Amino acid sequence: MILPLSGVTEIADYSQRLNCMVNVALDPKAICMNKSISPEVMEVMNAISYLPSVSIIMPFEPKTNLKTELTHKLKIAGDKVEQQLFENYDHEKASVVINKLRNLLSILNYDTDKKSVVLYASSVFEKVFYLDIPVEEKIIIDESFEIRDLVYSKKNFYKYLVLILSAEWTKIFLVDAKQFTRVKTNAPDNVNTIWNDAPSKTANFTDPSYRKEVMLDKFLKYADEGLSEVLKTMSYPVFVMGADRTIGHFRKITGNAQHILDYVHGSYEESTEVAIRFALEPYIDAGRKEKQLAFIGQLNSAKNTGKLVTGVENIWSEACKKNCRLLVVEKNFTYAAQKISDEIIVPYSGIGKNGIFIKDAVDDIIEKVLLNGGDVEFVDEGIMGEYKKIALIQYY
Repeated sequence: MILPLSGVTEIADYSQRLNCMVNVALDPKAICMNKSISPEVMEVMNAISYLPSVSIIMPFEPKTNLKTELTHKLKIAGDKVEQQLFENYDHEKASVVINKLRNLLSILNYDTDKKSVVLYASSVFEKVFYLDIPVEEKIIIDESFEIRDLVYSKKNFYKYLVLILSAEWTKIFLVDAKQFTRVKTNAPDNVNTIWNDAPSKTANFTDPSYRKEVMLDKFLKYADEGLSEVLKTMSYPVFVMGADRTIGHFRKITGNAQHILDYVHGSYEESTEVAIRFALEPYIDAGRKEKQLAFIGQLNSAKNTGKLVTGVENIWSEACKKNCRLLVVEKNFTYAAQKISDEIIVPYSGIGKNGIFIKDAVDDIIEKVLLNGGDVEFVDEGIMGEYKKIALIQYY
């Protein structure tokens, strides 16, 4: 965020900007205009914050988690903040912020269907708001959190379904970074429940192995119907795990091939959650790497058509002009700068007391791109190559 060298910082309204950015991340055509900002939001934007200030970012899904568990985690976070403030500030200054934070904790809405909560408190201002994106728990004192933290959380939040097959039973799990949840369906999930539900006997059924093949196909057909049922309400990519023979049968009968990212061969009937995640990791990493290389391909195409901007200073200027379609940036790249004018920045040298210090120009560029209708994608360190960690594709 932008900080005058005197150490005083303007506070932008978190809920207005971040909820807008989440919408933009989902729909690059969505644009947030200042004219839509309410008087209350303008009041927040014009507020001045003095140290100490505190931000708490927490996962918050009261619809799926016990209120007592969430309350306990938030209390622990509040206690950590209180301890650090009393250790680093005089009692009077610390108490003001702590009381504001306690008040925010007391008014949280446990009826929300959001996924995370953000609390901000300083000596002159406090704010709580809820987001639709999952986040990692984070406590920041004396600095505003970087917008990239929330955008990156959204971009890298990966939910998927896992269908585990065996000749005896099937299970479906919904998996994300934090949870591994069994999903029940109306379809039979144990072969014993359908073993006697076979077609009338024919001469072929005198061969036990043939009967097993027929029953396996019938059972896997039920498994596929169960998967179809789940996909109606949870339209996530699917990994299918099982032995070669079982997967071979399933591939022939499934009607959900378009949803299946990959088949993972092996025996996973007795595998733990950790083992299953470990087995899936190479497939997920490969998918992420393929996606990142596709972004580099877009940069190459933009370069060939004269619509590519590189270099932090040049990208800053273009972002101010609102000519931003896609910003690609290495996830941990930061850049301290000094603002000379609205559209001009230079590398920060520590010289000059009247300038505007920008702690991280990349974070501010991300903010500008999203607010003006562009999109942002993160790639792993080192993948940008000749584009040197950051590049912008223009609309025109």
